[in-house]
Amino acid sequence: MRILHVIASVRPQGGGPIEGVKQLASVVTALGHEVEIASLDSPDIDAASCPLPLYALGPGKLKYGYSSRFASWLRGNAQAYDVIIVRGIWQFHSLATWRAVRRSKTPYVVFTDGMLDPWFKNTYPLKHLKKRLYWPWAEYRVLRDAGAVLFTSEEERRLARQSFSRYSAREKVVGQGSIHPTGDAGAQLAAWFSRFPHLRGKRLVLFLGRIHPKKGCDLAIRAFARVLASQPDWRLVMAGPDQVGIRRALERLAADLNISDKVTWTDMITGEVKQGALRSAEVFLLPSHQENFGIAVAEALAYGVPALISNKINIWREVEQDGGGLVAEDDLEGTSSLLQKWASLPDSQKALMREAAKKCFDTRFEIHRAAGNLLSTLTAVVEEHRLSHEYGADAEAGRLRGAWR
Repeated sequence: MRILHVIASVRPQGGGPIEGVKQLASVVTALGHEVEIASLDSPDIDAASCPLPLYALGPGKLKYGYSSRFASWLRGNAQAYDVIIVRGIWQFHSLATWRAVRRSKTPYVVFTDGMLDPWFKNTYPLKHLKKRLYWPWAEYRVLRDAGAVLFTSEEERRLARQSFSRYSAREKVVGQGSIHPTGDAGAQLAAWFSRFPHLRGKRLVLFLGRIHPKKGCDLAIRAFARVLASQPDWRLVMAGPDQVGIRRALERLAADLNISDKVTWTDMITGEVKQGALRSAEVFLLPSHQENFGIAVAEALAYGVPALISNKINIWREVEQDGGGLVAEDDLEGTSSLLQKWASLPDSQKALMREAAKKCFDTRFEIHRAAGNLLSTLTAVVEEHRLSHEYGADAEAGRLRGAWR
């Protein structure tokens, strides 16, 4: 198949959606399929971090990302692809795809990437009011007419139904995941400690993700100060891009708690430095208020790093069931309890949890499983769409729809 992903941006600072595209594409292309990306990025974007053919068709205007160039290109080129995958909603790329291909011979599917989670409705009520006005004539139709609406977990699918009164979608859970650790472990650790030599020999709590309010960054800092700051060997690593400009306030919080010297801010890390961070961490901490999947959680598990996570990360049940980490509420008491429980575990139980983390990853979150699910779904969508164009919405098309749902 020839597959086109459409996405707002390929910038790695965007976090999960573009990382999900790259991780899945690494397997899909190895199986002989072609994968390309169209985005609302400016044509002069530095695409060094994007390993796939990229059509940067912006820059999109305002946060919405309107681009007449993107819409025109999509109308002219959609027929060259077997299927289009929309990553994310609420920006122009999703509506533009619906407009361009809804009556064409090329079907499309949509990953909502957690953007229908009711957490956003409850946390940002004014933004939700604007979305309610936009929903009936835009995203409702985008989801309704998609060949499939794809979710990375059962929890994400369940929550997606709770934000808007009108909701119609052919739902399919395909999963998500990450690749097995690769490369030279020694070189990766050397790359990490050459950047942050003061962390050598320390016990590291690793926060890996965007510096963003929904990630519970303040909880990580407060809980660390409460539980581990008095122990000389422990350090908190806050690794990720400051996406919305809250790092300075978080640094002041650390200073107020007298732990500035125990918190290391790395900005965004990639490649061997990121791999070295994961290899050097004793434990991974992510007290998020909302995560539709949590690729960073899967990455930590792959390295055998137990995950201390909130029960607002949609794969928390799997992690807890497999013993690959600890789970608590997304508040200060819950986050503190995670660190306290970990610190009090005997070394033998910590070792068992590290092994359980690897097994959890291998069983549930290794990327080949998700890639296989995605390809099976895309194949069914393409075939159903072909039949509907050749014969109309007949019984055969309905039979196929029931077969893959």
